[in-house]
Amino acid sequence: MEKFNFVAMIIVLLMYVESVKSEIPLAPALYVFGDSIFDSGNNNVLPTLAKADFKPYGSNFDGGRATGRFTNGKTVADFIAEFLGLPFSPPYLSLRGSLKLTGLNYASGSCGILHYTGNFIGKCLHFSEQVDLFERTVERELARKFDDPEEFSSYLSRSIFVVSTGSNDYVNNYLQPNIYGTSKRYTPDSFAKLLIDALSQQLQRLYRLGARKIIMFEIGPIGCIPSFTKKLRHNGRCNEEYNALAVIFNNQLSEMLKNLTSTLQGSAFILGHGHWLGYDAIINPSTYGLMDPTSPCCITWGNGTSACIPELVPCRDADKHYFWDGYHLTETIYRVIATKCFNGTSLCIPKNIKELVED
Repeated sequence: MEKFNFVAMIIVLLMYVESVKSEIPLAPALYVFGDSIFDSGNNNVLPTLAKADFKPYGSNFDGGRATGRFTNGKTVADFIAEFLGLPFSPPYLSLRGSLKLTGLNYASGSCGILHYTGNFIGKCLHFSEQVDLFERTVERELARKFDDPEEFSSYLSRSIFVVSTGSNDYVNNYLQPNIYGTSKRYTPDSFAKLLIDALSQQLQRLYRLGARKIIMFEIGPIGCIPSFTKKLRHNGRCNEEYNALAVIFNNQLSEMLKNLTSTLQGSAFILGHGHWLGYDAIINPSTYGLMDPTSPCCITWGNGTSACIPELVPCRDADKHYFWDGYHLTETIYRVIATKCFNGTSLCIPKNIKELVED
């Protein structure tokens, strides 16, 4: 009888150890940078028209809470945090209380790589400002939480950094000729190079600050967003001329990330192939369980071309829609992107996130 009790106790102990092991995060922290694709509330406290802190945004998030996420539910960054076993990275500008070591979100809607992108909409944090804030976090907050510099360095090198920026440099800049002159001054190739060079400088800053595992997502098919397709004449479901601009940027992005990985010792710059998946879901919606790949789920200003109108009830089947508003996608698509990037074989290359954290 005593032997049986001892064996039972060992089994229970092993089960407990396994449960504790399963709760240990795969990475110590997730740091998030970018635009409204990742913004989780930073724009809430900025003087800007680009806000999502009202219903129906967040209709499917935490019981219907509008947090500042520009979608109906979770973002790609939120899903990645979940898959890593981490809490959602809180928005830097809304941080209350002491800083936790599980990550922060610096993303800001309407902004881009260039400091003047989107400034006609209001104040936002462009990418270099976000890196400035991360630098401040590292030097003033994080460093003092570690007694051992090597331990601090290890923490940063094992943390995951995700970036999604660049689309607004087209949507809120290059493709706004009445506001900006960039489309007159730069060819598509030279404008992409301008962006890539500026982006590369900031990614190298992140590296110098201690980041080693960085995932950079492509620009999606901007020629397919309702803000353009419902305003401009085009053939098919998308404006392929606008999509071609994104492809030029993405091709240069791919080469730049390869170069950084080969030249910056110990680094791993991962490319997130969001463009082809996003385009495929629009052209072949049934493959992704979608019924409407072209119209927003929420009722928007400008007849389907802009942000959601506050407090109006959205469609009932958001999970069947590709677009949430005139610019942003539904949680359904974000979940697919995050899942395939985390453990798939083709979306995030040369490694998926699961492989990245195991290095």
